[in-house]
Amino acid sequence: MTDVDRELDTLIKHRSRRRDEQDALEAMWTQSERRYQERGHRENRAAWYAFHEKMRKLHESLAAEHEARALSLLEDG
Repeated sequence: MTDVDRELDTLIKHRSRRRDEQDALEAMWTQSERRYQERGHRENRAAWYAFHEKMRKLHESLAAEHEARALSLLEDG
């Protein structure tokens, strides 16, 4: 094997290693991005749940208030 062949072999191995490292970094980034998006979805769902729960309680309160007013009108009449 000549010096040129050895040098070429070294360059090929180095480039291959570098490509493997880049692939590993890309895989880690993809996983990190997926976790970030999943967390955002969970936070959004929790916020929407809290909103709808608040609205449910508000409407229950309003319904009770209207029921009391309706009953008082029946009793007065």
